[in-house]
Amino acid sequence: MGTFIGHVYPGLFLLAYGLYRAVVVSKAVIFSNSFPDPSLPPKNKGRWARLWKMSHGGLLKMLAGSGLMAYEISCVERGLTLMNKDLPPRFTYAKQWQHLTMFILLTLNGCIDIMSKNLLPQRCVPLEKGILVLTFYVLLLLLASHVQDSAGVELQVHSLLILVVLLLMLVFTAELWAPDTFQLAVIETFLFQMMGSWLVQAGFILYKPVSGYPWEDDDISDIMFVTTFFCWHVMVNALCLLGIYGVSSFWHRCYHHSWKLMGSREAPCYIYSRRPLYQLLQEVEQSEKDDQALLSKNSP
Repeated sequence: MGTFIGHVYPGLFLLAYGLYRAVVVSKAVIFSNSFPDPSLPPKNKGRWARLWKMSHGGLLKMLAGSGLMAYEISCVERGLTLMNKDLPPRFTYAKQWQHLTMFILLTLNGCIDIMSKNLLPQRCVPLEKGILVLTFYVLLLLLASHVQDSAGVELQVHSLLILVVLLLMLVFTAELWAPDTFQLAVIETFLFQMMGSWLVQAGFILYKPVSGYPWEDDDISDIMFVTTFFCWHVMVNALCLLGIYGVSSFWHRCYHHSWKLMGSREAPCYIYSRRPLYQLLQEVEQSEKDDQALLSKNSP
C-alpha cells in the first residue's frame, strides 16, 4: 500500500462503495413513508435468481481484499517474511504486514456478509455490524502505529485519514445500539466517501504530485494546504451526497408518474411501515435489483 496504486485503488473502491450507499440511503429516505412490501414475490424467478440475490457488497469486499493482498505480497521483491535471519532475529516489513492485516480484515468482512445474507437461515445483522466495528477498531490501531516514523506532509495526510476512521468507528459503535437511525446512515455514507476520496488524494500528494514537484515537509504552507484540500473534500462530498439525493428524488417522481400513466400491473406496490433501518436498506437494495432485472427483461 506504500505506493501510488496502493493508495488509489483502495480509495476508488471505498469511494465507489460510498456512492452506492448514497443511492441506497437516498432511496430509503424517499421511501420513508412508503416502503416496498416484502411479502410480494420477487419478479426475477429465472435460473439466475439465486446468483442475483447474492450479497454483491460482500462479494466485492472479498474480491477487493484478495486482490489487494496479492498486490501487497507481489510488491516485496524477496518475499514477505516475518523475521530476518540475523541473530537476534528482527521483524521485517512492518508496514507491509500492517497493510496485509487491513486487507485480510476486508476479506473477512466480505465473507461474513455473504454468510449472513446468503448462507444462514435468517440474516444476522448484529454479526455483520459486530465484525464491521471490529474491523475499524483494528484499522484505527494499525493506522495509529503506522505513522510512527512519518513527518511533515505524510504525517498530516495520515492524521486526517485517522480522523475519518475514528469518526466511522464511533458511528458504527453507535449503530450497534441504534441501528434504525437515518442520521447515522447518512453520516456513515458521507464518511465512506471522504475516506475513499482522501485516499486517492493521498496517493497524488505523496507519490505523484500534479505539479511534478514533491511536497516539502519543512514548508509550513504545504502542510497547511493539506488541511485545506481536506476541507475541500468535505465540501465536495457533501455536495455530491446532496446531488445524489436530488437526482434520486427526481427519478422517483418521474418513474412513478410514468408507471401511473402506463397502468402497468408490474408497478411496485408500497405500504406504510416503520422498520429498522437495515431492513429498509435491504428492501431498497432488492427493489433496485428487481427494477434492473425488469428493465433488462423489457429491453429488445
